[in-house]
Amino acid sequence: MKRLFRLLVIITISYPLSILISSCEQDSYEKGEGDYSLMRGDFVEATVNSDKQIVSILTDDGDLLPLKERWKANWIVTADTTYRCLLYYNKVKDESGKQQADVISIGQVPCPGIYPLQIFDKPLKTDPVKFESIWMSRSGKYLNLSFLLMTGSTNDTTAVQQLAFVADTLLTYPDNTRTLHVRLHHDQGHVPEYYSTKAYVSLLIDSIPGDSIHFTINTYNGPVVKTLPLRK
Repeated sequence: MKRLFRLLVIITISYPLSILISSCEQDSYEKGEGDYSLMRGDFVEATVNSDKQIVSILTDDGDLLPLKERWKANWIVTADTTYRCLLYYNKVKDESGKQQADVISIGQVPCPGIYPLQIFDKPLKTDPVKFESIWMSRSGKYLNLSFLLMTGSTNDTTAVQQLAFVADTLLTYPDNTRTLHVRLHHDQGHVPEYYSTKAYVSLLIDSIPGDSIHFTINTYNGPVVKTLPLRK
């Protein structure tokens, strides 16, 4: 039986020594059409209660909203915490007139750290992706990236795509500013390249050393290089 691919996002807990490798199913999230003509799509921090239910969200625009109904998902494995998510919802009012979020869908967004190259324990691979965009959240807390990954169904049970961010250089300039040079590790992992699916990743800016970050991302059209300041 053929199955859909898995995407392994390699996550570091802290820079530069503590490492955790975590596997997650990365779905694609596309804004759809239907009965929700006022539907919004926002990156959010979702607050989870002791019953592993999402009860409120904080958008990157700074809107703190309770949910109209508490939300459960199989990827919520930790209670009393916060998850980075992409939320599609309508803003509605409760009986007292206060705004709340009427959820249409919520998907988890991986928040990997960055591996120093010297302790990255895999061969660095730069299989191409379709790079879409990179931007800083309005709050200044996250650096968001979006890719299109080529995927497909396969009988190969070992087929797993891998994404990671690997730092090879931290440059210090005469004015004492620093730039972290990062390469995207992407291993296609025997996953067929039949069609594209969107993947989002958010990097926590406070965990990144330096005043700016320099990305090199290999794409089907050649390398893409992006340099962004990390502090507003």
